[in-house]
Amino acid sequence: MIPTATRHALGPLDQIPVGEARVFHIDGQHVAIFRCRSGEVFAASAECPHRGGPLADGLIGKHSVICPLHGILFDLRTGEATGRDCAPLTTHRISVAEGHVTVELT
Repeated sequence: MIPTATRHALGPLDQIPVGEARVFHIDGQHVAIFRCRSGEVFAASAECPHRGGPLADGLIGKHSVICPLHGILFDLRTGEATGRDCAPLTTHRISVAEGHVTVELT
């Protein structure tokens, strides 16, 4: 059975400054929206799978975020941790159209 996806409009992209992230509570999940320094926007689980660190408070790079608690680097394109043995982040499909962000959860 194919999981059903739900789309959620989150508002204007301008509410997230470049190089920062914001957490949204969607369908009982905490989802972080990252606006990277590259200009790209990513959606992923808001907590580090290692010990629940708040990833929106981490250092955000071109396509990555560093957990502020333990320094684990995650690639936001794939959710994979690099250089450490850690479960990947759950990533979500995201789109920006006419300056507004929409995320798709499955």
